[in-house]
Amino acid sequence: MASQHLFKRSNDAIHANGDHMVNGATSDIAITTHGSDWYWAVCAVMVASTIVFMGLSFTKPRTHRLFHYITAAITMVASIAYFTMGSDLGETGIRPEFIRTNPKVSGTLREIFYVRYIDWVITTPLLLMDILLTAGLPWPTILYTVLIDEIMIITGLVGALVTSSYKWGYYTFGCFALFWVGWTLIWTGRKHAAAIGSDVSKTYLTVGTWTTFLWFLYPIAWGLSEGGNVISPDSEAVFYGILDIMAKPVFGALLIWGHRGIDPGRLGIHIRDYDEGPSYTQGTENLEKVANGHNGHNGVTDGATTSGANV
Repeated sequence: MASQHLFKRSNDAIHANGDHMVNGATSDIAITTHGSDWYWAVCAVMVASTIVFMGLSFTKPRTHRLFHYITAAITMVASIAYFTMGSDLGETGIRPEFIRTNPKVSGTLREIFYVRYIDWVITTPLLLMDILLTAGLPWPTILYTVLIDEIMIITGLVGALVTSSYKWGYYTFGCFALFWVGWTLIWTGRKHAAAIGSDVSKTYLTVGTWTTFLWFLYPIAWGLSEGGNVISPDSEAVFYGILDIMAKPVFGALLIWGHRGIDPGRLGIHIRDYDEGPSYTQGTENLEKVANGHNGHNGVTDGATTSGANV
């Protein structure tokens, strides 16, 4: 009987966590068990990808694992986010601007997963770090691009939580930020990567173009779901889930494969392992040579003095 009960058990996350009340009302435009099942499936993909990326890191020296760690962190955070959405948690009900007659999207409150934006506010900067470090971009450019990216994500969240037409103002701010990030990926980063070498350029173009293409699809998903209330929350789950799988696990596989023969030192990344001497040892040796009169300038001075003395 116990085994029979075990095999008959199904996904009851929707019922286990109950109807979510917001100011005395329940989100009636919400995911069903099918949407929850899909979120759980994406969670499994993210968990498996994290294990693979972490496992692959052990095939590299510790000083060459930066991109493995960043990429594994991306899918690890996404795993938690999708676990939360699969459990029908991390959401709130928002009155949609557009009330539809379609039964799949008709109602007074639409379920908005704010946990998705918490995921993105952490993972999209890490994605940019993966890409822009591959191009060897200077830190000020990387940090500024990450700031613009954060603006893109936060304006998307605020817009999703706004019930009036002002949500599209935040949407516009987010799109401008996206275009800035896209410009950095397509133009600035590409030039830097090409200057390092053909192998680096090829890897950068692969992951940079892939990410730019996918990221420009996210505003479409937002407009059809949180923005326009056109597609059902289950369809929203599929749309965002496919994009996230392509933008995180698939992206990570392309990145790690591209970096298999690239020394991080060529990208300006110098990481010292614990069993190596301090990075300033060489500089100390040079200072000692100067103190002992062994550098070239000191020799020329001595030579000039000697010549003068002979004259």
